[in-house]
Amino acid sequence: MSRIEQIWYNGGFAVIPLLPLSWLFRCLVRVRRWLYQHDWLTINHFSAPLIVVGNITVGGSGKTPFVIWLANFLRSKGYKPGIVSRGYGGTATEWPQPVMVSSNPALVGDEAVLLVQRCYCPMVVSPNRPDAVRMLLKDFDCDIVIADDGLQHYAMGRDIEIVIIDGQRRFGNGQLLPAGPLREPLTRLKNVDLCLLNGEPLSPDEYRMTVEGISLYNLQNPEQSGELSAFKGKQIHAIAGIGYPDKFFNLLKGAGIEVIAHPFPDHHTYRVDDLNFGDDKMVVMTEKDAVKCLSFSKPEHWVLTIEMALEEKAEERLSALLTNINRIHN
Repeated sequence: MSRIEQIWYNGGFAVIPLLPLSWLFRCLVRVRRWLYQHDWLTINHFSAPLIVVGNITVGGSGKTPFVIWLANFLRSKGYKPGIVSRGYGGTATEWPQPVMVSSNPALVGDEAVLLVQRCYCPMVVSPNRPDAVRMLLKDFDCDIVIADDGLQHYAMGRDIEIVIIDGQRRFGNGQLLPAGPLREPLTRLKNVDLCLLNGEPLSPDEYRMTVEGISLYNLQNPEQSGELSAFKGKQIHAIAGIGYPDKFFNLLKGAGIEVIAHPFPDHHTYRVDDLNFGDDKMVVMTEKDAVKCLSFSKPEHWVLTIEMALEEKAEERLSALLTNINRIHN
């Protein structure tokens, strides 16, 4: 955990010098939202319904596994979903960019390639989210759009807002950046349509999202796979270039695996030497890491896959929201 994260989640007097900047940030957030709400800044609306999946804290909260679940859920309801995102970390010189299974993560972002591989639906990325939505609806056969990590991008009109909350860290010290992890005040949650918590809910407005299945597959030979429990008692190297690496490491430790942890910065661009630990132990990584390590994979490289599930009440709530937006758009 970095020094700033220790301040956010463990408390202490070190937060005090940051509070004035946090108060300034709060004012800027409120003014920006007010400008959109009163039409001083333009909100772009689209011909198809749009669902935003995001969070109000920085760092990982479980959005990507949920977006995968949501795409499958929408298909089961007869929709043809497409996905847009910023393409964080992508270095493409032209935007928007359609994403394919074979796309280079360095150009369009690691999460984008992972989502296309897992969701089997079209995806477009761009720092300008409305441009990405317009390309998606123009060039692909979609009738509903999922916006990954777009809660604070108010230029993109939306029909449903879903917030993912990290059940372990929640909101830290409750302060806005840089004194705390919040991107927006906690009161923002009163305006969203669905709050999902990957843990035990602490209020009636939160719904539970749980891990339904965990397994491993070999990066070099994906047909070789196994349940996580089969690796209990083994000592492995674990790498994670995600927003909250400890969550990944703790999941492995909870399965009785002896973990040698190797945290990397979020969206880290891996090199061969990053995975060379001088022994023949298994190296286990997240799916987001795997899309960047495939080109130099070895037999000892394994990938952890996670399947999410929502409690029945959450699915019912989401179904009701979809029924409502269908009335608006039809």
